[in-house]
Amino acid sequence: MPELSQETERGRAVLPFGVAEVTGPSMVPTLYHGDQLVVQYGARIRPGDVVVLRHPFQQDLLVVKRAVERREGGWWVLGDNTYAGGDSTDYGTVPEEFVLGKAWFRYRPLKEGQRSPLAVARWALSAARPVFPDRSASRRLRAR
Repeated sequence: MPELSQETERGRAVLPFGVAEVTGPSMVPTLYHGDQLVVQYGARIRPGDVVVLRHPFQQDLLVVKRAVERREGGWWVLGDNTYAGGDSTDYGTVPEEFVLGKAWFRYRPLKEGQRSPLAVARWALSAARPVFPDRSASRRLRAR
């Protein structure tokens, strides 16, 4: 499950935006291990948004998931990689107060060994992208 660095939490008190690093495969293909996210804390969350939240059973662990729908008691969240687990199918609805913010932008750092001009050009074309909401997320939930 994607975990975020604790720098995210410290920066939250000062500015409404912060940077977080993703670890784990649960948001592939949207986000990959090592991706950096620009997160807006306290942003209005809508179904389909990629959100940063506290894990319901381990509040010191920050995770990133897709908010699928608001239910009684909070948000139903899912990872984009259905085989990775670690989402509401495991721990249920996430209380509203555990949802900290919304991811707006993804930056993929240059990998070690990516030095050839072709590799650098490919990286430059795909490294920085906005994180778009997936409005089909609620339809995927109903299909399960």
